[in-house]
Amino acid sequence: MEQLRETLKGHHLRTTTCREDVLSAFINKKNALSHGDLEGALGENYDRVTIYRTLKTFLEKGIIHKVLDDEGMRYALCSNNCSEEKHQHDHIHFKCNACGETNCLENLHIPAVQLPQGYKPENFNLLIQGTCPKCNN
Repeated sequence: MEQLRETLKGHHLRTTTCREDVLSAFINKKNALSHGDLEGALGENYDRVTIYRTLKTFLEKGIIHKVLDDEGMRYALCSNNCSEEKHQHDHIHFKCNACGETNCLENLHIPAVQLPQGYKPENFNLLIQGTCPKCNN
């Protein structure tokens, strides 16, 4: 519980039960979550708009980042390098075709891409699909 409060305080956010519960869901699950996942887990306590606003705030403050997979938008915890000014998430995401979990592979970075003249990249997203170690056994 103290870790949750310290994380929120470190990102200049007021502590609320919703923020604590959403952050706790990310920490406990350890993989990318969709708005629907959070709504399913926390929907008895918070409406969908409150959860959406919490996700939006966490994105803006550098607590979570967007993960695009074949089912839509998911969110994952940022590493300690992210802040309100700069998201540092140039890593690969892996979606397991067996269990459906999407995970950040923090130690694998997206390879450099040389874009044609006139194109300016703003975001990178690389999703690899296959079978995760849990499902391989």
